[in-house]
Amino acid sequence: MSTLPKDKKVILFDGICNLCNTSVQFIIRNDKKDVFRFVSLQTTFGQDILNHIGVDIKKIDSIVLYEPGIAYYIKSEAAFKIAYELKGLYKFLGFFSVLPKSTTNLFYDYIAKNRYKWFGKKESCMIPTPDLTSKFLA
Repeated sequence: MSTLPKDKKVILFDGICNLCNTSVQFIIRNDKKDVFRFVSLQTTFGQDILNHIGVDIKKIDSIVLYEPGIAYYIKSEAAFKIAYELKGLYKFLGFFSVLPKSTTNLFYDYIAKNRYKWFGKKESCMIPTPDLTSKFLA
C-alpha cells in the first residue's frame, strides 16, 4: 500500500449509496485542514485496501476510516473520528465516542441497513468533478 498518502486519512465509502455520497460531499466541504482522501469500496483499490488491513467487506456497512500505518476504524467509531476532524460544531459529535460501541453501532447499523431504502442508490459510483479529483484515490 505504498501508494497511499502517509499524511492523509483515507475514507472508504459505499460509492453507490446516496447517503454516503452526500456525506462525502459534506466532509469535503468541511475538511478545512485537508485531512481526508476518499476511495469507493466498489473499486479495485478500495478492495485492495480492505484486504491489506484485513477488513471483510461482508462485515461492514458503508464506511471505513484508515490511517495508513497507524490504525483503521469502522462503523460509528469511524464516523466519530471523522466528525472530530471537521470544523465547527461537528467536531463535538466526536464526543459521543465515549458511549459504548455496542450502543452507537446499534444506531449506525440501523441507518446503514436502511440507507438504500431511505436515501436510494446510484447505478454506478460517483465520478468526482475535476476540482475534486485530487481528493479521491484510484
